[in-house]
Amino acid sequence: METHKAKQVTITIEAPMERRLRAVLDEAGVTGYSVLKVIGGSGRSGAWSAEGQVGSAGGMIQVICIIRPDRLDGLLEAAFSVVERHIGVVTITDCDVLRAERF
Repeated sequence: METHKAKQVTITIEAPMERRLRAVLDEAGVTGYSVLKVIGGSGRSGAWSAEGQVGSAGGMIQVICIIRPDRLDGLLEAAFSVVERHIGVVTITDCDVLRAERF
């Protein structure tokens, strides 16, 4: 089966920034992504957990996008416009997809 090269971009950011991040991705023409709730982790400030939180204000989310390599720069510029002022991490991974026309 033939596969095609793509990029997986994972953006981890504070949950209250989800709407703004999704808006800039939409403006950049990113048409497909998944949003996942992050239930805990550890970072520069130490371990944290969403357990026992009443709202989402202190939580984190991940937005995962799979795109063609030639669209990577536009996505990163859009994501960084939100992430640069907030707690967040952006990772980029090479991946292969089966149906390139969907990306």
